[in-house]
Amino acid sequence: MLFHRFAKSILRGLLAILLDYEVVGLENVPRKGPLIVAINHMNFLDPVLATVFIPRDIVGMAKAELFGYPVVGLVFRLYGAFPVHRGEIDRMALRKAMAALKEEKALLMAPEGTRGGDWRLIKARDGVAYVALKASVPILPMAISGSERFWKELARLRRTKAKIVVGEPFVLVPREDRVTREQLDEMTTEAMYRLAALLPPEYRGVYSDLSAAREEHTRPYKGGS
Repeated sequence: MLFHRFAKSILRGLLAILLDYEVVGLENVPRKGPLIVAINHMNFLDPVLATVFIPRDIVGMAKAELFGYPVVGLVFRLYGAFPVHRGEIDRMALRKAMAALKEEKALLMAPEGTRGGDWRLIKARDGVAYVALKASVPILPMAISGSERFWKELARLRRTKAKIVVGEPFVLVPREDRVTREQLDEMTTEAMYRLAALLPPEYRGVYSDLSAAREEHTRPYKGGS
């Protein structure tokens, strides 16, 4: 989309001024086909970083309250984002997410559902695993560190050091045709450990013990390169 390309060029220029960043693993991004980009979420910058550096047009979802602000809401809509009502099952947002994936777009999601009290990972909700299974699409983990210091560094007129690590895409495979809530939780946990492994240890939070990670439901994604 023309607006996406224009916005990315503007944002990339701003980020070069505000951040001292490093991006690793972009070769792992499937260049075509439906895709969920799963990020950890500490700061408003995190979805911006994913949007700018993932070499694809990304459709995202944002909390519904933000769409009430005239300028912010307009920019979100121009970028193809759609609102989601947190704390409830938002069926409209789910339908829009599924429609985006059916059109073979990349969908940005934050498995935690909200920002925690600090920069550490909190227990994720099952939304990402549910959508990935329902749409039969791969998940691309994208780990961000450093963005939590943005406002403090900006106040000191210093660039924020940030690192973005893109992991290898994977798919979720259920053990049975009927996926139980317990299985969905197991898949979510396995997906989060893959994301946690890309982060520095101090960011991993409830997923700090990587020895507890399992791969009963995850398989490498082979297509869409």
